[in-house]
Amino acid sequence: MFRGKKYKESAKLIDRAMQYDVAEAMDLVVKTATAKFDETVELHVKLGVDSRHADQQVRGAIVLPHGTGKSRRVLVFAKGAKADEALAAGADFVGAEDMVEKITKENFFDYDVVVATPDMMGIVGRLGKVLGPKGLMPSPKAGTVSPDVTRAVKEIKAGKIEYRLDKTNIIHCPIGKVSFGPEKLTENYTALMNAIIKAKPAAAKGQYVKSCVAASTMGPGVKINAAKAL
Repeated sequence: MFRGKKYKESAKLIDRAMQYDVAEAMDLVVKTATAKFDETVELHVKLGVDSRHADQQVRGAIVLPHGTGKSRRVLVFAKGAKADEALAAGADFVGAEDMVEKITKENFFDYDVVVATPDMMGIVGRLGKVLGPKGLMPSPKAGTVSPDVTRAVKEIKAGKIEYRLDKTNIIHCPIGKVSFGPEKLTENYTALMNAIIKAKPAAAKGQYVKSCVAASTMGPGVKINAAKAL
């Protein structure tokens, strides 16, 4: 894989064999971000579970103390008073059957999160094949199926993120922007890791957190000593 000159210079600051304390790791992530834009900082957490088993799934949602630094567009499936509530709370798009049609016929995907009231899930279920693969299907676990659309929308706009395992048993999550600085990134990291540890399945055996790496969009990965951090 080709790496640019800036990446190679940044990588020299990091000892690849070392697991850093969180504060030091976040400091390095900020120092090694050299792009001309405000890079997103992502956390990659490998867990000692098997996501193929239903009783070893790790999934949930959390509002990060300092948000993610990214504004997220929210689509809400609701009718009547709930649709009005969603718009008042700041939803970008609100609809019902009309929205199902727009998504299926016009390939409409100009949003980052989908919220639905419980009574709308019969309609939203028709979109499982298109929303599911994109990770956009509303779910009660993520707080995106809720009768309280005002709260759901406001939390997403405030920086609520969903964490879930991929097929390789790794959780990938944004924890902010480089411009946040090490302190705010550390606080966001701690909030997310605490949530992941609380979500540990009873069926999980052995070491739960196998590895933890933080990296900016264009920067090198920095290993974190997760056990020491919490």
